[in-house]
Amino acid sequence: MNELITQINDAIWAYALMGILVACGLWFTWKTRGVQFRMIGEMFRLLTESAVDTVEEQVREQKAGERSRHISSFQAFAVSVATRVGTGNLAGVATAIAIGGPGAVFWMWVIALVGSATAFVESTLAQLYKQRHKDSFIGGPAYYIQKGLKQRWMAILFAILITCQFGLSNNSIQSNTICGAMQEAFGWSPLWVGIALAVMALFIVFGGIQRIAQVSSVLVPVMAVGYIILAIVIIAMNIHEIPHVFKVIVLDAFGFSQIAGGGIGAAMMNGIKRGLFSNEAGEGSAPNVAATATTTHPVKQGLIQALGVFTDTLLVCSCTAFIILISGLYDVPELNGINLTQSALQSEVGSIGPIFVAIAIFLFAFSSIIGNYYYGEANIRFITPNTTVMTIYRIASAGLMVMFGALASFDLVWNIVDFFMAFLTACNLIAITILGKYAFRLLDDYRQQKRRGIQEPTFHRSQLPEIAPDLDCWD
Repeated sequence: MNELITQINDAIWAYALMGILVACGLWFTWKTRGVQFRMIGEMFRLLTESAVDTVEEQVREQKAGERSRHISSFQAFAVSVATRVGTGNLAGVATAIAIGGPGAVFWMWVIALVGSATAFVESTLAQLYKQRHKDSFIGGPAYYIQKGLKQRWMAILFAILITCQFGLSNNSIQSNTICGAMQEAFGWSPLWVGIALAVMALFIVFGGIQRIAQVSSVLVPVMAVGYIILAIVIIAMNIHEIPHVFKVIVLDAFGFSQIAGGGIGAAMMNGIKRGLFSNEAGEGSAPNVAATATTTHPVKQGLIQALGVFTDTLLVCSCTAFIILISGLYDVPELNGINLTQSALQSEVGSIGPIFVAIAIFLFAFSSIIGNYYYGEANIRFITPNTTVMTIYRIASAGLMVMFGALASFDLVWNIVDFFMAFLTACNLIAITILGKYAFRLLDDYRQQKRRGIQEPTFHRSQLPEIAPDLDCWD
């Protein structure tokens, strides 16, 4: 069965999805006039201001004894980065290099650069079509497919696919990687680690999006900064190796020097697959949490979410890739996944390496578990308001699938994820290609307001009269 799934996945990715992903990214880059490059300064400004406002508001609420009833742009960004910055950054990068060779890193960079425009479009649309919910807003591809395309069946299909992908199969990946890292570093049994993970995850997910956002906004900055600092230290210690690392990546990417893997095709396929798994641009996941943010213009959250792709792939994934390539262990056949990353770190910093990775992967992957869970929750709410169904999902996502991942094989859990990811991404790309024209118009409006000297642009649904009746918010 595992071999059959592998063959199906390779056929889908090699003959269809790779080209579609890159083509859509290039199309959105052209239509937005390179929004991911031209407006990167605005992205950082919006994120920084939102982070400061979030901290100040949390302090005020604590003093007043109040509970927040909305999600800030920074908190929405943190939840989405929590799911992006996970096993894909440590185990996924290692897997791509082990199977596809160093050239896979180049194609991860490509999918991030063009995919950032795709991330902008899908998150802007999620904000545009979001709906009011009791504690916050709610939305995502299922909502803009139903409201924008008027295709209820397609919206339900997406909701089912994303629930299977993120709420279920993705959580098995996170658990599998945590257990592998803990066993390598401390010799702990995957069974007991899985039980502990399931208990902690269930406690958090039953607290709702507010608790998820609060946990993510603390975990994400700590884990990302700590890992990046370590990588920078290792790179600085081996600065003379960096020109060689770039040379190996570029030559291998175009088939000039197949040091590992199966040629240029393997490098492209594995780089794009693992790049998409890591940064999720176009997959339709981040829009679910982007829609929850309270903001004055849909483009603001689109810009912030686009920055998340850069943070994930160009920064965190590159850190892992450089550590592995500097170590020279990427062509050792018996090393793959998180074990390759741990071995690479051990070769650079000694016995503390595997322990550091075990702790880092726990923070990375555990925050991904709770963020992944929310994607499924938002889409189950779209299908049905039945509380019993939601309770069953919570137990399955944070409990059963976490335990399944702890005990299943490495290859099986990754193959299941790749299978669902292909169909989920195809469904979302169809929708945002058709509806992208509204994101382009919103971006033009935002830029025009900025040119008129308006520091904080605003949007009203009357500015898009042809779809105003379909917009639940922005009045």
